[in-house]
Amino acid sequence: MDLLARATAVVGGTMVLLRRMNAPKEPAVGTTPAIPNAKKQGIMTLKMPTGKGWSEGQTPKAAPGLKVNAFARDLKHPRWIEVLPNGDVLVAEALQEAGPPKNLLDRAAQATMRRARALGHSANRITLWRDEDGDGVAERREVFVENQRQPFGMALAGSTFYVGNTDGIVAFDYEDGATSLKGEGRRLVEFKPGGHWTRSLLLSPDGTKLYAGVGSLTNIADEGMETEEGRAAIWEMDIASEKARVLASGLRNPVGLAFEPTTGALWTVVNERDGLGDETPPDYLTSVKEGGFYGWPYCYWGQIVDDRVPQDASLVARAIRPDYALGGHTASLGLCWVPEGTLPGFPAGMAIGQHGSWNRSTLSGYKLIFVPFEGGRPSGSPRDILTGFLADDESVSYGRPVGVAVGPDGKSLLMADDVGDVIWRVTGA
Repeated sequence: MDLLARATAVVGGTMVLLRRMNAPKEPAVGTTPAIPNAKKQGIMTLKMPTGKGWSEGQTPKAAPGLKVNAFARDLKHPRWIEVLPNGDVLVAEALQEAGPPKNLLDRAAQATMRRARALGHSANRITLWRDEDGDGVAERREVFVENQRQPFGMALAGSTFYVGNTDGIVAFDYEDGATSLKGEGRRLVEFKPGGHWTRSLLLSPDGTKLYAGVGSLTNIADEGMETEEGRAAIWEMDIASEKARVLASGLRNPVGLAFEPTTGALWTVVNERDGLGDETPPDYLTSVKEGGFYGWPYCYWGQIVDDRVPQDASLVARAIRPDYALGGHTASLGLCWVPEGTLPGFPAGMAIGQHGSWNRSTLSGYKLIFVPFEGGRPSGSPRDILTGFLADDESVSYGRPVGVAVGPDGKSLLMADDVGDVIWRVTGA
Protein backbone atom coordinates (compact mmCIF):
# COMPACT_ATOMS: atom_id res chain seq x y z
CA MET A 1 0.00 0.00 0.00
CA ASP A 2 1.48 3.39 -0.99
CA LEU A 3 1.56 6.42 1.33
CA LEU A 4 -1.58 8.06 -0.07
CA ALA A 5 -3.55 4.84 0.15
CA ARG A 6 -2.20 4.19 3.65
CA ALA A 7 -3.23 7.66 4.80
CA THR A 8 -6.72 7.19 3.40
CA ALA A 9 -6.99 3.78 5.05
CA VAL A 10 -5.96 5.26 8.41
CA VAL A 11 -8.72 7.85 8.16
CA GLY A 12 -11.16 5.14 7.14
CA GLY A 13 -9.97 2.98 10.04
CA THR A 14 -10.70 5.77 12.50
CA MET A 15 -14.20 6.08 11.05
CA VAL A 16 -14.67 2.31 11.41
CA LEU A 17 -13.86 2.51 15.13
CA LEU A 18 -16.29 5.38 15.64
CA ARG A 19 -19.05 3.62 13.73
CA ARG A 20 -18.45 0.30 15.48
CA MET A 21 -19.50 1.93 18.77
CA ASN A 22 -22.93 2.64 17.29
CA ALA A 23 -23.25 -0.49 15.17
CA PRO A 24 -26.68 -2.18 15.14
CA LYS A 25 -26.97 -5.07 17.58
CA GLU A 26 -29.24 -7.23 15.44
CA PRO A 27 -28.93 -8.03 11.72
CA ALA A 28 -31.69 -6.98 9.34
CA VAL A 29 -32.88 -10.48 8.41
CA GLY A 30 -36.15 -12.10 7.42
CA THR A 31 -39.44 -11.06 5.87
CA THR A 32 -39.96 -8.10 8.25
CA PRO A 33 -36.44 -6.87 9.06
CA ALA A 34 -35.69 -3.97 11.39
CA ILE A 35 -33.74 -1.67 9.06
CA PRO A 36 -31.99 1.23 10.84
CA ASN A 37 -32.41 4.73 9.47
CA ALA A 38 -29.80 5.65 6.88
CA LYS A 39 -26.70 7.47 8.07
CA LYS A 40 -24.58 8.89 5.29
CA GLN A 41 -21.01 7.79 5.88
CA GLY A 42 -19.19 10.59 4.07
CA ILE A 43 -15.90 8.70 3.98
CA MET A 44 -16.97 5.16 3.09
CA THR A 45 -16.22 2.55 5.75
CA LEU A 46 -13.41 0.39 4.36
CA LYS A 47 -12.72 -2.81 6.27
CA MET A 48 -11.65 -6.16 4.87
CA PRO A 49 -9.71 -9.01 6.45
CA THR A 50 -6.41 -10.12 4.98
CA GLY A 51 -6.93 -13.13 2.71
CA LYS A 52 -4.86 -15.88 4.32
CA GLY A 53 -6.14 -19.20 2.98
CA TRP A 54 -6.36 -22.50 4.86
CA SER A 55 -3.54 -24.18 6.77
CA GLU A 56 -2.81 -27.88 6.28
CA GLY A 57 -5.69 -29.87 7.76
CA GLN A 58 -7.82 -26.79 8.47
CA THR A 59 -11.39 -26.73 7.13
CA PRO A 60 -14.56 -24.71 7.58
CA LYS A 61 -16.85 -25.70 10.44
CA ALA A 62 -19.88 -27.72 9.40
CA ALA A 63 -23.23 -27.48 11.18
CA PRO A 64 -24.16 -30.34 13.57
CA GLY A 65 -24.99 -33.48 11.62
CA LEU A 66 -22.89 -32.43 8.64
CA LYS A 67 -19.27 -32.85 7.56
CA VAL A 68 -17.07 -31.09 5.03
CA ASN A 69 -14.19 -32.18 2.81
CA ALA A 70 -12.22 -30.64 -0.05
CA PHE A 71 -13.63 -31.85 -3.37
CA ALA A 72 -10.98 -29.95 -5.36
CA ARG A 73 -7.93 -27.88 -4.42
CA ASP A 74 -5.32 -25.56 -5.91
CA LEU A 75 -7.65 -23.54 -8.08
CA LYS A 76 -7.14 -19.87 -8.90
CA HIS A 77 -9.98 -17.82 -7.43
CA PRO A 78 -12.86 -20.26 -8.07
CA ARG A 79 -16.15 -18.39 -8.24
CA TRP A 80 -18.98 -20.41 -9.78
CA ILE A 81 -19.97 -24.07 -10.13
CA GLU A 82 -22.01 -25.94 -12.74
CA VAL A 83 -22.72 -29.67 -12.39
CA LEU A 84 -23.30 -31.42 -15.72
CA PRO A 85 -25.79 -34.28 -16.16
CA ASN A 86 -22.93 -36.81 -16.44
CA GLY A 87 -21.57 -35.74 -13.04
CA ASP A 88 -18.67 -33.60 -14.24
CA VAL A 89 -18.19 -30.48 -12.14
CA LEU A 90 -17.24 -27.25 -13.91
CA VAL A 91 -15.65 -24.35 -12.03
CA ALA A 92 -15.26 -20.80 -13.35
CA GLU A 93 -11.96 -19.27 -12.20
CA ALA A 94 -11.97 -15.48 -12.53
CA LEU A 95 -11.10 -12.38 -10.54
CA GLN A 96 -11.91 -8.69 -10.53
CA GLU A 97 -9.22 -6.73 -12.35
CA ALA A 98 -8.20 -3.22 -11.33
CA GLY A 99 -8.94 -0.23 -13.51
CA PRO A 100 -7.27 3.16 -13.14
CA PRO A 101 -8.03 4.55 -9.64
CA LYS A 102 -10.27 7.61 -9.74
CA ASN A 103 -9.37 9.13 -6.36
CA LEU A 104 -7.60 8.51 -3.03
CA LEU A 105 -10.40 6.36 -1.66
CA ASP A 106 -10.38 4.28 -4.83
CA ARG A 107 -6.63 3.72 -4.48
CA ALA A 108 -7.05 2.70 -0.85
CA ALA A 109 -9.90 0.37 -1.78
CA GLN A 110 -7.82 -1.31 -4.47
CA ALA A 111 -4.91 -1.83 -2.07
CA THR A 112 -7.28 -3.29 0.52
CA MET A 113 -8.89 -5.59 -2.03
CA ARG A 114 -5.51 -6.91 -3.17
CA ARG A 115 -4.64 -7.70 0.45
CA ALA A 116 -7.94 -9.52 0.75
CA ARG A 117 -7.25 -11.50 -2.47
CA ALA A 118 -10.23 -9.86 -4.15
CA LEU A 119 -8.35 -8.06 -6.92
CA GLY A 120 -5.57 -9.13 -9.26
CA HIS A 121 -4.82 -11.14 -12.40
CA SER A 122 -7.77 -13.22 -13.58
CA ALA A 123 -7.27 -16.83 -14.72
CA ASN A 124 -10.18 -16.40 -17.17
CA ARG A 125 -10.85 -20.11 -17.54
CA ILE A 126 -13.29 -22.87 -16.69
CA THR A 127 -11.88 -26.14 -15.39
CA LEU A 128 -13.53 -29.56 -15.37
CA TRP A 129 -13.30 -31.83 -12.32
CA ARG A 130 -14.26 -35.50 -12.38
CA ASP A 131 -14.67 -37.76 -9.35
CA GLU A 132 -14.00 -41.03 -11.13
CA ASP A 133 -14.16 -43.35 -8.11
CA GLY A 134 -17.11 -41.68 -6.37
CA ASP A 135 -15.31 -40.98 -3.10
CA GLY A 136 -16.24 -37.29 -2.97
CA VAL A 137 -12.83 -36.06 -4.13
CA ALA A 138 -12.10 -35.17 -7.76
CA GLU A 139 -9.13 -37.03 -9.26
CA ARG A 140 -9.22 -35.67 -12.78
CA ARG A 141 -8.74 -32.03 -13.74
CA GLU A 142 -8.96 -30.59 -17.26
CA VAL A 143 -9.04 -27.10 -18.76
CA PHE A 144 -12.56 -26.99 -20.18
CA VAL A 145 -12.24 -23.58 -21.85
CA GLU A 146 -9.79 -20.70 -21.42
CA ASN A 147 -9.00 -17.21 -22.71
CA GLN A 148 -12.44 -15.96 -21.71
CA ARG A 149 -13.21 -12.51 -20.30
CA GLN A 150 -13.93 -13.03 -16.61
CA PRO A 151 -16.16 -16.08 -17.08
CA PHE A 152 -18.72 -16.71 -14.37
CA GLY A 153 -22.12 -18.23 -15.19
CA MET A 154 -22.43 -21.52 -17.08
CA ALA A 155 -25.38 -23.45 -18.52
CA LEU A 156 -25.91 -26.48 -20.76
CA ALA A 157 -28.93 -26.73 -23.09
CA GLY A 158 -28.86 -29.86 -25.22
CA SER A 159 -25.64 -29.76 -27.21
CA THR A 160 -24.94 -26.08 -26.56
CA PHE A 161 -22.86 -24.82 -23.66
CA TYR A 162 -23.25 -21.19 -22.60
CA VAL A 163 -20.67 -19.07 -20.79
CA GLY A 164 -21.51 -15.80 -19.06
CA ASN A 165 -18.50 -13.57 -19.64
CA THR A 166 -18.46 -10.05 -18.24
CA ASP A 167 -19.00 -8.65 -21.75
CA GLY A 168 -21.66 -11.10 -22.95
CA ILE A 169 -23.02 -14.61 -23.40
CA VAL A 170 -20.97 -16.96 -25.60
CA ALA A 171 -22.22 -20.31 -26.97
CA PHE A 172 -20.08 -23.39 -27.69
CA ASP A 173 -20.86 -26.78 -29.18
CA TYR A 174 -20.75 -29.55 -26.56
CA GLU A 175 -20.65 -33.34 -26.73
CA ASP A 176 -21.58 -35.46 -23.71
CA GLY A 177 -18.49 -36.44 -21.76
CA ALA A 178 -16.22 -33.91 -23.47
CA THR A 179 -13.42 -32.60 -21.27
CA SER A 180 -12.86 -29.44 -23.31
CA LEU A 181 -14.65 -27.10 -25.69
CA LYS A 182 -13.48 -26.42 -29.22
CA GLY A 183 -13.35 -23.11 -31.06
CA GLU A 184 -13.90 -19.56 -29.91
CA GLY A 185 -17.66 -19.76 -29.46
CA ARG A 186 -20.44 -17.53 -30.80
CA ARG A 187 -21.27 -14.21 -29.12
CA LEU A 188 -25.04 -14.09 -28.61
CA VAL A 189 -25.66 -11.24 -26.18
CA GLU A 190 -23.46 -8.27 -25.33
CA PHE A 191 -23.17 -6.79 -21.83
CA LYS A 192 -21.25 -3.74 -20.69
CA PRO A 193 -18.16 -4.78 -18.72
CA GLY A 194 -16.81 -3.05 -15.62
CA GLY A 195 -18.20 -2.37 -12.17
CA HIS A 196 -20.09 -5.39 -10.91
CA TRP A 197 -18.59 -7.81 -13.41
CA THR A 198 -20.22 -11.19 -12.66
CA ARG A 199 -22.71 -12.63 -15.17
CA SER A 200 -24.55 -15.59 -13.66
CA LEU A 201 -26.58 -17.86 -15.94
CA LEU A 202 -29.53 -20.17 -15.30
CA LEU A 203 -31.49 -22.31 -17.75
CA SER A 204 -35.26 -22.45 -17.30
CA PRO A 205 -36.65 -25.84 -16.19
CA ASP A 206 -38.21 -26.41 -19.64
CA GLY A 207 -34.96 -25.52 -21.42
CA THR A 208 -36.46 -22.71 -23.51
CA LYS A 209 -35.05 -19.64 -21.74
CA LEU A 210 -31.67 -18.56 -20.36
CA TYR A 211 -31.47 -16.01 -17.55
CA ALA A 212 -28.50 -13.78 -16.72
CA GLY A 213 -27.75 -11.52 -13.78
CA VAL A 214 -26.09 -8.20 -14.73
CA GLY A 215 -25.00 -5.85 -11.94
CA SER A 216 -24.70 -2.08 -11.96
CA LEU A 217 -21.60 -0.17 -12.98
CA THR A 218 -21.54 1.98 -9.84
CA ASN A 219 -22.90 2.14 -6.31
CA ILE A 220 -25.86 4.50 -6.85
CA ALA A 221 -25.64 5.48 -10.53
CA ASP A 222 -22.79 7.83 -9.64
CA GLU A 223 -21.96 8.40 -13.31
CA GLY A 224 -25.53 8.93 -14.45
CA MET A 225 -28.28 6.57 -15.57
CA GLU A 226 -27.11 6.49 -19.19
CA THR A 227 -24.03 4.52 -18.13
CA GLU A 228 -26.33 2.06 -16.34
CA GLU A 229 -28.49 1.23 -19.36
CA GLY A 230 -29.11 -2.52 -19.48
CA ARG A 231 -27.52 -3.01 -16.07
CA ALA A 232 -28.81 -3.65 -12.54
CA ALA A 233 -31.11 -6.16 -14.19
CA ILE A 234 -31.92 -9.77 -14.94
CA TRP A 235 -31.94 -10.59 -18.63
CA GLU A 236 -33.91 -13.31 -20.41
CA MET A 237 -32.70 -14.92 -23.64
CA ASP A 238 -34.94 -17.10 -25.78
CA ILE A 239 -32.95 -20.24 -26.66
CA ALA A 240 -34.60 -20.80 -30.05
CA SER A 241 -34.36 -17.26 -31.43
CA GLU A 242 -31.32 -16.18 -29.37
CA LYS A 243 -33.03 -12.83 -28.77
CA ALA A 244 -32.60 -11.22 -25.35
CA ARG A 245 -34.44 -8.64 -23.27
CA VAL A 246 -34.45 -7.20 -19.75
CA LEU A 247 -36.85 -9.25 -17.61
CA ALA A 248 -36.65 -7.23 -14.38
CA SER A 249 -34.70 -4.14 -13.32
CA GLY A 250 -33.78 -1.98 -10.34
CA LEU A 251 -31.70 -4.86 -8.93
CA ARG A 252 -28.34 -3.31 -7.98
CA ASN A 253 -26.28 -6.49 -8.25
CA PRO A 254 -28.30 -9.68 -8.82
CA VAL A 255 -25.92 -12.63 -8.77
CA GLY A 256 -27.16 -16.11 -7.86
CA LEU A 257 -30.31 -17.35 -9.63
CA ALA A 258 -32.51 -20.33 -8.78
CA PHE A 259 -35.98 -21.69 -9.53
CA GLU A 260 -38.34 -22.68 -6.72
CA PRO A 261 -40.04 -25.84 -8.01
CA THR A 262 -43.41 -25.56 -6.20
CA THR A 263 -44.42 -22.31 -7.88
CA GLY A 264 -41.90 -22.28 -10.72
CA ALA A 265 -40.83 -18.77 -9.69
CA LEU A 266 -37.36 -17.40 -10.44
CA TRP A 267 -35.45 -16.18 -7.36
CA THR A 268 -32.26 -14.17 -7.00
CA VAL A 269 -29.93 -12.81 -4.32
CA VAL A 270 -29.08 -9.11 -4.62
CA ASN A 271 -26.25 -7.02 -3.18
CA GLU A 272 -27.61 -3.64 -2.10
CA ARG A 273 -25.97 -0.17 -2.04
CA ASP A 274 -23.14 1.03 0.17
CA GLY A 275 -22.56 4.08 2.33
CA LEU A 276 -25.70 4.24 4.51
CA GLY A 277 -24.69 2.15 7.53
CA ASP A 278 -23.85 -1.35 8.71
CA GLU A 279 -27.37 -2.78 8.24
CA THR A 280 -28.80 -0.24 5.82
CA PRO A 281 -30.05 -1.45 3.47
CA PRO A 282 -29.89 -5.25 3.77
CA ASP A 283 -28.92 -7.52 0.91
CA TYR A 284 -31.85 -9.72 -0.02
CA LEU A 285 -33.38 -12.85 -1.51
CA THR A 286 -36.41 -12.22 -3.70
CA SER A 287 -38.68 -13.73 -6.29
CA VAL A 288 -38.44 -12.05 -9.69
CA LYS A 289 -41.53 -10.75 -11.47
CA GLU A 290 -41.60 -10.13 -15.21
CA GLY A 291 -41.36 -6.38 -15.78
CA GLY A 292 -40.74 -5.84 -12.08
CA PHE A 293 -38.77 -2.86 -10.77
CA TYR A 294 -36.99 -3.29 -7.41
CA GLY A 295 -35.96 0.24 -6.55
CA TRP A 296 -32.30 0.79 -7.43
CA PRO A 297 -30.95 3.42 -7.38
CA TYR A 298 -33.84 5.59 -6.20
CA CYS A 299 -35.04 3.61 -3.19
CA TYR A 300 -34.63 0.36 -1.26
CA TRP A 301 -36.80 -2.18 0.57
CA GLY A 302 -39.85 -0.88 -1.18
CA GLN A 303 -40.27 2.90 -1.03
CA ILE A 304 -37.46 3.95 1.35
CA VAL A 305 -35.91 6.78 -0.65
CA ASP A 306 -32.14 7.21 -1.00
CA ASP A 307 -31.89 11.00 -1.02
CA ARG A 308 -28.35 10.90 -2.39
CA VAL A 309 -29.90 10.08 -5.78
CA PRO A 310 -31.90 12.40 -8.08
CA GLN A 311 -35.39 10.95 -7.79
CA ASP A 312 -37.98 9.49 -10.15
CA ALA A 313 -41.25 9.46 -8.21
CA SER A 314 -43.04 7.20 -10.68
CA LEU A 315 -40.41 4.48 -10.35
CA VAL A 316 -40.33 4.79 -6.57
CA ALA A 317 -44.08 4.32 -6.49
CA ARG A 318 -43.92 0.99 -8.31
CA ALA A 319 -40.80 -0.38 -6.63
CA ILE A 320 -41.35 -3.95 -5.40
CA ARG A 321 -40.34 -4.75 -1.85
CA PRO A 322 -38.02 -7.79 -1.70
CA ASP A 323 -39.19 -11.02 -0.07
CA TYR A 324 -36.45 -11.77 2.45
CA ALA A 325 -33.63 -9.69 3.97
CA LEU A 326 -30.19 -11.29 4.37
CA GLY A 327 -28.44 -8.69 6.53
CA GLY A 328 -26.45 -5.63 5.60
CA HIS A 329 -23.53 -6.01 3.18
CA THR A 330 -23.29 -9.81 3.51
CA ALA A 331 -22.41 -9.95 -0.20
CA SER A 332 -24.76 -12.87 -0.76
CA LEU A 333 -23.63 -14.26 -4.12
CA GLY A 334 -24.21 -18.01 -4.42
CA LEU A 335 -27.73 -19.43 -4.65
CA CYS A 336 -29.18 -22.84 -5.35
CA TRP A 337 -32.37 -24.72 -4.59
CA VAL A 338 -31.81 -27.56 -2.12
CA PRO A 339 -34.44 -30.33 -2.34
CA GLU A 340 -35.58 -31.94 0.89
CA GLY A 341 -33.37 -34.92 1.71
CA THR A 342 -30.21 -33.42 0.21
CA LEU A 343 -28.71 -32.71 3.65
CA PRO A 344 -29.86 -34.57 6.79
CA GLY A 345 -31.84 -32.37 9.14
CA PHE A 346 -32.52 -29.73 6.50
CA PRO A 347 -35.88 -29.31 4.73
CA ALA A 348 -36.26 -27.90 1.24
CA GLY A 349 -34.96 -24.38 0.74
CA MET A 350 -32.23 -22.17 -0.65
CA ALA A 351 -28.50 -22.41 0.07
CA ILE A 352 -26.73 -19.03 -0.10
CA GLY A 353 -23.00 -18.37 -0.28
CA GLN A 354 -22.26 -15.14 1.59
CA HIS A 355 -18.96 -13.75 0.36
CA GLY A 356 -18.71 -11.26 3.23
CA SER A 357 -18.69 -7.53 3.78
CA TRP A 358 -16.02 -4.93 3.09
CA ASN A 359 -17.77 -1.69 4.06
CA ARG A 360 -19.17 -2.02 7.56
CA SER A 361 -17.62 -1.57 11.00
CA THR A 362 -18.34 -5.14 12.12
CA LEU A 363 -17.96 -7.75 9.39
CA SER A 364 -20.93 -9.78 8.18
CA GLY A 365 -21.43 -12.78 5.93
CA TYR A 366 -18.41 -15.07 5.43
CA LYS A 367 -20.53 -18.24 5.65
CA LEU A 368 -22.78 -20.64 3.76
CA ILE A 369 -26.35 -20.38 5.00
CA PHE A 370 -29.72 -22.02 4.36
CA VAL A 371 -33.17 -20.40 4.18
CA PRO A 372 -36.05 -22.89 4.61
CA PHE A 373 -39.04 -22.70 2.24
CA GLU A 374 -42.62 -23.86 2.59
CA GLY A 375 -45.38 -23.38 0.05
CA GLY A 376 -42.99 -21.62 -2.30
CA ARG A 377 -41.96 -18.95 0.24
CA PRO A 378 -39.23 -18.46 2.87
CA SER A 379 -40.58 -19.97 6.08
CA GLY A 380 -38.14 -19.32 8.89
CA SER A 381 -34.85 -17.95 10.13
CA PRO A 382 -31.62 -18.67 8.22
CA ARG A 383 -29.47 -21.56 9.40
CA ASP A 384 -25.72 -21.95 9.10
CA ILE A 385 -24.32 -24.75 6.94
CA LEU A 386 -20.62 -23.76 6.94
CA THR A 387 -18.88 -21.18 9.14
CA GLY A 388 -15.30 -20.61 10.29
CA PHE A 389 -14.16 -18.65 7.24
CA LEU A 390 -13.30 -15.60 9.32
CA ALA A 391 -10.90 -15.33 12.28
CA ASP A 392 -12.53 -14.39 15.59
CA ASP A 393 -10.78 -11.01 15.64
CA GLU A 394 -11.83 -10.34 12.00
CA SER A 395 -8.21 -9.77 10.98
CA VAL A 396 -7.95 -12.58 8.42
CA SER A 397 -10.22 -14.69 6.27
CA TYR A 398 -9.26 -18.29 5.58
CA GLY A 399 -11.82 -18.44 2.78
CA ARG A 400 -14.80 -16.65 1.28
CA PRO A 401 -17.93 -18.46 0.04
CA VAL A 402 -19.21 -17.82 -3.47
CA GLY A 403 -21.11 -20.21 -5.77
CA VAL A 404 -23.02 -23.22 -4.46
CA ALA A 405 -24.57 -26.22 -6.22
CA VAL A 406 -26.09 -29.58 -5.37
CA GLY A 407 -23.44 -32.25 -5.94
CA PRO A 408 -23.63 -34.93 -8.64
CA ASP A 409 -24.85 -37.52 -6.11
CA GLY A 410 -27.83 -35.38 -5.04
CA LYS A 411 -26.77 -35.89 -1.40
CA SER A 412 -24.19 -33.14 -1.06
CA LEU A 413 -23.54 -29.46 -1.65
CA LEU A 414 -20.50 -28.06 -3.44
CA MET A 415 -19.30 -24.55 -2.61
CA ALA A 416 -16.61 -22.43 -4.25
CA ASP A 417 -14.16 -20.69 -1.91
CA ASP A 418 -12.25 -17.99 -3.80
CA VAL A 419 -9.74 -17.09 -1.05
CA GLY A 420 -9.02 -20.68 -0.02
CA ASP A 421 -8.91 -21.75 -3.71
CA VAL A 422 -10.96 -24.81 -2.79
CA ILE A 423 -14.26 -26.43 -3.74
CA TRP A 424 -15.76 -27.68 -0.48
CA ARG A 425 -18.17 -30.61 -0.32
CA VAL A 426 -20.81 -30.81 2.44
CA THR A 427 -22.59 -34.08 3.29
CA GLY A 428 -24.24 -35.81 6.22
CA ALA A 429 -21.85 -36.71 9.02
